[in-house]
Amino acid sequence: MKVLRKLNWLLLFGFILTTSCTAGTVYVRQTPPKVIVEVKPAKPYKTAVWISGYWKWNKRRHKYVWINGHWKKVKHGKTWKTGFWKQTPQGWIWVKGYWK
Repeated sequence: MKVLRKLNWLLLFGFILTTSCTAGTVYVRQTPPKVIVEVKPAKPYKTAVWISGYWKWNKRRHKYVWINGHWKKVKHGKTWKTGFWKQTPQGWIWVKGYWK
């Protein structure tokens, strides 16, 4: 019984530690730059979908950095919804792209 109690406390401590270390929403005061128009390379295979490049906020450098677009294999029956920057009263937030 004591071993089980200790195990429960360890699991609870681990959960608190991991959830308290996860990053929350990052608000950026600077307006994101205009999206760069990329030249898509040839489609590498029939089931590829283009994931557009985007500006990512680099917290350490305090500036936006460009992430190049790339081809990705289509997930069966899904379509890619492109991520975007959304303006909020607290600043700009990145809404990640996802498969729908």
